[in-house]
Amino acid sequence: MTVEATKQADPGAISGGLASLRGALTGDLLVEGDPEYDKARGIWNAMIDRRPLAIAVCKDADDVVSAVRFARDHNLPVSIKAGGHNVAGHAVCDDGLMIDLSQMRSVRVDPAEQRAYVAGGALWGDVDRETLKWGLATPGGLISDTGVAGLTLSGGVGWLRSRYGLCIDNLVSMQIVTANGDLVTASEESNPDLFWALRGGGGNFGVVVSFEFALHPMNPKVMFCAPIYPIEAGPGPIRAWRDFLADKNDRIGSLVEFSTVAESEDFPKEYWGRRCYTIAAVYAGDPVEGERITMPLRELGDLVTDFSGQMDYRDVQQLFDTLMPAGDFRCYWKCHFLDELSDEMIDAAIANAIEAPSDNTLSSLWNFGGATAKVPADATAFGDRSFGWMYSIDSVWPDAADDESNIAFTRKAWDDTRKHSQQGRLYLNFAGHGEDNDSLVRDAFGRNYVRLAAIKAKYDPGNMFRFNQNIVPAGVH
Repeated sequence: MTVEATKQADPGAISGGLASLRGALTGDLLVEGDPEYDKARGIWNAMIDRRPLAIAVCKDADDVVSAVRFARDHNLPVSIKAGGHNVAGHAVCDDGLMIDLSQMRSVRVDPAEQRAYVAGGALWGDVDRETLKWGLATPGGLISDTGVAGLTLSGGVGWLRSRYGLCIDNLVSMQIVTANGDLVTASEESNPDLFWALRGGGGNFGVVVSFEFALHPMNPKVMFCAPIYPIEAGPGPIRAWRDFLADKNDRIGSLVEFSTVAESEDFPKEYWGRRCYTIAAVYAGDPVEGERITMPLRELGDLVTDFSGQMDYRDVQQLFDTLMPAGDFRCYWKCHFLDELSDEMIDAAIANAIEAPSDNTLSSLWNFGGATAKVPADATAFGDRSFGWMYSIDSVWPDAADDESNIAFTRKAWDDTRKHSQQGRLYLNFAGHGEDNDSLVRDAFGRNYVRLAAIKAKYDPGNMFRFNQNIVPAGVH
């Protein structure tokens, strides 16, 4: 459910307002017919084809303030594009104002204070490039061209979650433009209610124009473990992986990723086109020690190949980039948080991987615990951290003719495995296309939902920011 504008904006007034907004912006204002309009509205998921009334390409926080005030004055909804990597395509709206932050990618590091100051349109590759110069890092994602904002505001899951938690657990403050066009600070000391809500509540509360992250000492090299097993290896190696991690979730961020062997010289020819799974793991510590500790994961049976080795952390962060180039594929992803990883759940994950209609589809079992689990349920909007695992079904395919079959497969796999979930909870960055919005956000936030709805009503009572996993303002029916 969303809250629509209470009155229709006058087209003439909007036209005049756009002219004024164009003059106020340092960046560009694009409308349909402009040469850069189609490029600007394009995002990572090729399924998304929406047409904003206008696109404000912002260069700084003042531009964002001007854009939000224009939307406020003309009763227009707002979508926010940072990296444009969200599978549901929330960055792009139909008939509203799209605020494009992709020109705001600066990253400044204070090595003495171990802080990074990151502009709202930055990508994780931008952050890693600057922080690792100083031997520092903060938890990011698994793909370097993911936007910092989208990943972070819904929690942020990456390789360093075992040692340093989620992205939101490393936030110190944010600068955000709220629905009334004010630029405010959100931190433990300033607007603490907003700071709490932004750590997991997604893009519901405004446009974040800068993030302040805590940084941690980081060896530039890490141990990346990546043995690849044929699907015929069955559940044995995955059960061994599960049991191996039982006392190591504070040091190892890991996943089992199901995929199809590419027709590439990197793989033995006899495995081309066959299903497989990779036991991928990053040891958050000394890489020599990590190589020794993770060795058992590489000895669980016959392998397709083994990409394990010590490598630069920045290279690890880019390993998955080439699997899904921006705009090349159609995508629909769903997931569950799991209390436990049972033998039955492992069997179901294998069966679903075999049955996936597209060879490009990935699915994964992720470990949690460690630093992620230490954060109390009420400390952030993200909520309960007691889940130990996540199952994600990441359907990816190239042809629009196959949309129906791939979405149907994903939803069936998701429905069939819901019985293993933690009371229906899920990671909102992997939430399909948002078609189940109301039930998804209530399941995801649990008891935190009521508090979030009250904060939404305070900072965005008209639901200007509704292109997201939307939280309806309290008092709206």
